[in-house]
Amino acid sequence: MPIQVLMPALSPTMEKGNLAKWLKKEGEPIKSGDVIAEIETDKATMEVEATDEGTLGKILIPEGTADVAVNTPIATILADGESAADLGKASAPAKQEKAAESAPPAAAEAPQPKAAPAAPQAVAEPDPDVPAGTEMVTQTIREALRDAMAEEMRRDADVFVMGEEVAEYQGAYKVTQGLLQEFGAKRVIDTPITEHGFAGVGVGAAMTGLKPIVEFMTFNFAMQAIDQIINSAAKTLYMSGGQMGCSIVFRGPNGAAARVAAQHSQDYSSWYSHIPGLKVVAPYSAADAKGLLKAAIRDPNPVIFLENEVLYGHTGEVPKLDDFVIPIGKARIVRSGGHVTIISWSNGMTYALKAADELAKDGIEAEVIDLRTLRPMDTETIVNSVKKTGRAVTVEEGWAQSGVGAEIAARIMENAFDYLDAPVARVSGKDVPMPYAANLEKLALPSAAEVVEAAKAVCYR
Repeated sequence: MPIQVLMPALSPTMEKGNLAKWLKKEGEPIKSGDVIAEIETDKATMEVEATDEGTLGKILIPEGTADVAVNTPIATILADGESAADLGKASAPAKQEKAAESAPPAAAEAPQPKAAPAAPQAVAEPDPDVPAGTEMVTQTIREALRDAMAEEMRRDADVFVMGEEVAEYQGAYKVTQGLLQEFGAKRVIDTPITEHGFAGVGVGAAMTGLKPIVEFMTFNFAMQAIDQIINSAAKTLYMSGGQMGCSIVFRGPNGAAARVAAQHSQDYSSWYSHIPGLKVVAPYSAADAKGLLKAAIRDPNPVIFLENEVLYGHTGEVPKLDDFVIPIGKARIVRSGGHVTIISWSNGMTYALKAADELAKDGIEAEVIDLRTLRPMDTETIVNSVKKTGRAVTVEEGWAQSGVGAEIAARIMENAFDYLDAPVARVSGKDVPMPYAANLEKLALPSAAEVVEAAKAVCYR
């Protein structure tokens, strides 16, 4: 009797995922252990391995389908001697197809605390740099980053990518998927597990005129390379009297993911934004991820490009332009309002936008600013907004002490003190190393409810 292949689960609590690609076609023979499909979630890309032998009789869910519920039949396998006429007799299998996770080992060992949410659309006002009427394409942030690197590598032969698992494995988070096949092993380079070593190789290459993109599997691991980033990349232009530059991008996921504990969950936004000589970018939307990464690759200075693992699978509209580049250092007003300014970046925008929706129900119209770049910071956009609203709330997943929110509050005080009707409020991660337990992790991170509470407090509501 034909056997149904069911949508597998990455963890016992996963509820849905995206069927990204079929690697087998209808009519092809299948052996136990063959990889037949790829499935994406917010967390990772999984390979679906067959546990039965036979022929792939019928694909029930086409590739590219989003939000496929776990245990939904996605295909039917015919046993030897069976034909298409037997497809209607298919029975559910006693066990699911095995899902082999393609995420980094640290993330794979810890089950998610709750179901991965459906990839939401990052709703934002049109960027003023995009001409009216421009055709838009829907992409995940993962795809937008990949396209940015591919376009710049086609444009400039000096650009290359290096890091752990970026080539043969297609990237720990599949951000570099397809680059090895297009550009070859000389420009897409797998490195040993030694961040201090390969970051130093990248810095040296940049000093000779090449343009490396160095991927860290997580910026937590970049602490091993902090000397190369700060003392070599950031300071050499100044120390050489402008004679030796370093055009390099350090990129990878930053901040909390899901149940990977303290050593894999830290937010380094304030660390890098403290350093003269570095530029620091932290995008939220797919369009910004693409446009800002292209700008970072072209920049003659070292750029820290802080991505977020939770956002990789989120989708948004990206302008279909021959060369879409967003200037570094320019914030964007994502939502207009007149009662309170909410300022955030990267995954903090998730809380900010949800809070703005809730505040609107109570008659409070929040103006939401996505900084996009932390260094140089767009002080002008922040100050102009606060002069209009008279109130400000900052939102970040990092810790409050010496955080980016503290810097924003100081700049508001220095430039718009007389316009403030209330003290600047800060919403941040709690002052504790990230717990592993799911319930404690949730408490350690900021929430939309906390942003709502802070906004109401500064509005005296």
